[in-house]
Amino acid sequence: MGTTVAEIKRRLQEADAQEFAVLERSLVADARKGVRTAVEVARRRLAAEEAEAKRLEGLYALEDELMESRGATLCVGLDEVGRGPVAGPLAVGAVVLPRTPRIEGLNDSKQVPPAQRARLAERIKECALAWSVEYASPHDIDTYGMSACLRRTFLRALQSVEAQGVSVGLILLDGNPLHLDERECNLVKGDARCASIAAASLVAKVERDAYMDKISPMYPAYDFSSNKGYASAQHIEAIKRFGLSPVHRKSFCTAFAQQTLF
Repeated sequence: MGTTVAEIKRRLQEADAQEFAVLERSLVADARKGVRTAVEVARRRLAAEEAEAKRLEGLYALEDELMESRGATLCVGLDEVGRGPVAGPLAVGAVVLPRTPRIEGLNDSKQVPPAQRARLAERIKECALAWSVEYASPHDIDTYGMSACLRRTFLRALQSVEAQGVSVGLILLDGNPLHLDERECNLVKGDARCASIAAASLVAKVERDAYMDKISPMYPAYDFSSNKGYASAQHIEAIKRFGLSPVHRKSFCTAFAQQTLF
């Protein structure tokens, strides 16, 4: 009796690129629809895995190039999360990664499914030589403005990782220059291009989301665990109805907040 479609499908699902090439040649004359479908599915899986491996290699390769150009052996990536919400803090992540091991799935936090973010953030913390998340409170954002808070919070995050005993020769920032230090290097869309910035983005996102989940029961009218402080339609309606809480950014709510009841 010949090999069943189910057996062939299993072998194709488990095959790496080299094994697939052998199997594909051996199955070229097999006209069964299930076999042809399984071969195509395996081909697409391997192509996706190759593309992901190249993307991940690129995240680290760009950092290696930048460090070599600056004569640096370590870099720190920094990124902010929570610039746009109307409630809750601004969070800035800072991460110093070793060159190995590579963290599979590492990407800009916006590109990572929510269910995978916490797992990746824990993996980043396990691998990192140093990491930190620092916050700017709603009060500080209202008092000093977003630009000043960004710079101050980025500086605290940088100081925090350096206080952990690492010496970095390159500071990688996503977006516009903040003039933190002569080691600063700015990269547009850096969270999708550099491993350390992507890691900082993920850690900051997970930490800030966890904070919003923690305070949500204190202010149940606003459902912070769902909206994370962003101006969803339901959140805006709650502000109009109940006013502002102590964790709202008053300067961000002037268009729809008519009263403060807390």
